[in-house]
Amino acid sequence: MAWHRTGGVELERLIQLLSRLPGLGPRSARRAALSLLAEPERRLVPLAQAMQDAAARIQNCEICGTLDVTNPCMVCTDPDRDHSVICVVEHVSDLWALERATVHRGVYQVLGGTLSALLGKGPEELNTQSLFRRIESGDVSEVILALGATVDGAATSHWLEDRLARYDVTVTRVGRGVPMGGTLDGLDDGTLVAALMARRPVARDGG
Repeated sequence: MAWHRTGGVELERLIQLLSRLPGLGPRSARRAALSLLAEPERRLVPLAQAMQDAAARIQNCEICGTLDVTNPCMVCTDPDRDHSVICVVEHVSDLWALERATVHRGVYQVLGGTLSALLGKGPEELNTQSLFRRIESGDVSEVILALGATVDGAATSHWLEDRLARYDVTVTRVGRGVPMGGTLDGLDDGTLVAALMARRPVARDGG
């Protein structure tokens, strides 16, 4: 006799949706679903409400690409930030990591990923057009490339360096402290501070 999971299609759909989240495979998704359903009023219902509220209110900033309940976001509209210095990061989680470390008082550009030949992700899929528009406005003096020390992160940095070479801005990279294969979101605050403070100018081709 074939074994049938109890709970019906609703439970199956919940598990399938949870299994699509980063870090959650089928087994972890099953455990998470059962944990939520063990105390639905205390866990599942508040989570469902929070997700509904987030879907209704949270949006991408039209300027930098981060997530916020306002558009433009609170960072982009903060008059106390240095809007002449833009720190380019891969993901919103990297922005949050830098904000947590309180090391960057400029603004940001969230690319939404990196170039990836393996995944077929090209330049047109990165959030760069608003970055170039901001630079073309003439108010930007420095662009910090704070991308992960991965193959795709390096390829994206080189592509951006080539594109930014046409503008009259200083382009720098984060310095020591970011290990090979590392991402900003996985670093402790002290390492983030050291990496950003030790940023170095990117050499430009002559001519």
